Amino acid sequence: MTWNVLGHEWAAQLLKQHMIRKAVRHAYLFTGPEGVGRRTLALRFAQALNCLYPPVPGDPCGTCQICQQTGRMEMADLSIVQSEPDSHTIKIEQVRDLQHTLSLAPYQARYRVAVLLRFEEATAAAQNALLKTLEEPPQKVVLLLTADATENLFPTIVSRCEVLRLRPLAIEQLAEALQTYWEISNDEARKLAHLANGRPGYALFLHQNPQILHQLHQWSAEVFELLTESRRARFAYAEKVAKSREELRPVLLAWLSLWRDVMLAAGGADASLSNLEFESQIRCLAETIGWSKARACVAGLEQALVQLDSNVNIRLLTENVLLDWPRQSAI
Repeated sequence: MTWNVLGHEWAAQLLKQHMIRKAVRHAYLFTGPEGVGRRTLALRFAQALNCLYPPVPGDPCGTCQICQQTGRMEMADLSIVQSEPDSHTIKIEQVRDLQHTLSLAPYQARYRVAVLLRFEEATAAAQNALLKTLEEPPQKVVLLLTADATENLFPTIVSRCEVLRLRPLAIEQLAEALQTYWEISNDEARKLAHLANGRPGYALFLHQNPQILHQLHQWSAEVFELLTESRRARFAYAEKVAKSREELRPVLLAWLSLWRDVMLAAGGADASLSNLEFESQIRCLAETIGWSKARACVAGLEQALVQLDSNVNIRLLTENVLLDWPRQSAI
């Protein structure tokens, strides 16, 4: 089994060399945008560290009990720490529970491996608590952290990790890979590569979940409808989508992707649009409202996503976003 980390072969090779030279670090930090492949790389590394029958040094077999259980995130010596769904934060209690687990000897594998997903969501107290483990790591323990950027973690956390920065693929490269390795049609691969902005994990997620892809398309299409609607109609729409924070978040993200395209088109940027299916409407809207208004809509959505995690009325938040959008004739 190869590592199968599309676009990050350099990172797999570096980690393999650490294993081959018996120079595995006690902590690694994989950074990059969500969907770029951070978790996949972490799990492949965890498999390689503990594989029972590696075909060649540094490669997991993918078929032994430990490889299979690790791939499902169910192995006894694998700990997964991630934010709680209701709060989108990793709390100090979770880190303390992890520290207790890591103090024990491995049960069935060579290493105890802890994968801390989206650690930028950890509270300040949780990050401070993890510092003790990073400074005095137990024997036979490897910590694998993922985050969107080093800037969103304490510098003391970053300085105690080996940092691997993962970047999106070129759009054309991802589209070609989707066709070659997953036998996705040319048109579909191109659409997914653009929508995912070069992030292979997110592109595959959308391909494997067509209902989510359809929903994203619907939310984007509704933007152009809402631009022609009255204030009352926008209020009614806000009531429909603002049922809960968890339901509203993907709606705001879909709108943000579309408005960023409008801003890029209005500014004449030499960059690929994400929402290819709406390219003509995006360029028409960009020409009509100009860069400043498009940028204001983007800023409003970015601010709304920040406020979504605070104690705000989500319906009022949505209404304010929609009221800031320009009123247009049919596009």
